[in-house]
Amino acid sequence: MFVNVKSLNRYPFWLRPFFWSQKRRYGEVLTPGLLWARVPKLFAAVAALYGVLDRKGSPLSPTLRSLVTVRVSQINHCAFCVDINAATLVRRAGSEAKVEQLSQWRESGAYDDQERAVLEYTEAVTYTDRDVTEAIVIGLRKYFNEDEIVELTGLIAFQNLSSKFNSALDVPQQGFCSLPAVKTDKADSAAGVE
Repeated sequence: MFVNVKSLNRYPFWLRPFFWSQKRRYGEVLTPGLLWARVPKLFAAVAALYGVLDRKGSPLSPTLRSLVTVRVSQINHCAFCVDINAATLVRRAGSEAKVEQLSQWRESGAYDDQERAVLEYTEAVTYTDRDVTEAIVIGLRKYFNEDEIVELTGLIAFQNLSSKFNSALDVPQQGFCSLPAVKTDKADSAAGVE
């Protein structure tokens, strides 16, 4: 990692409930949380935004949200994000198939038409050499109203923020997912293969 985390007792006391919650949920405090928390107000803002996007009442299904977060993480080469989000996707989807085949979703039979529309949109938003076209948005409108499209776009944008932050600081995976197929090889990406 390019920036070190501090010991837990060196963070403000009001952040400790966030860390306690992470430890309870994941079994350990998440390294990105410790990095964001070096600027406590920034951490609080990021945590609040994530809470809104991953709430139980979201119009986007938990599995769909996880598909988005894993795919964006693969594209942005975030080892930590692929690790934790793939583990969440396996739990939410009830199988490993969607994770194992995600980087080749176009050729896979593991995804329904709604998921394909979302993945197409996710890639158009995430890849800097692509554009969101009217055809892509028309595909989304079959499944989502405008408020839901805004929420989906917010989720994609947030995951780009998160995965680029972690990738830039070289945050390693923490061992949440043991599936080797979810890793994206940077050499494959440079060759246009995802």
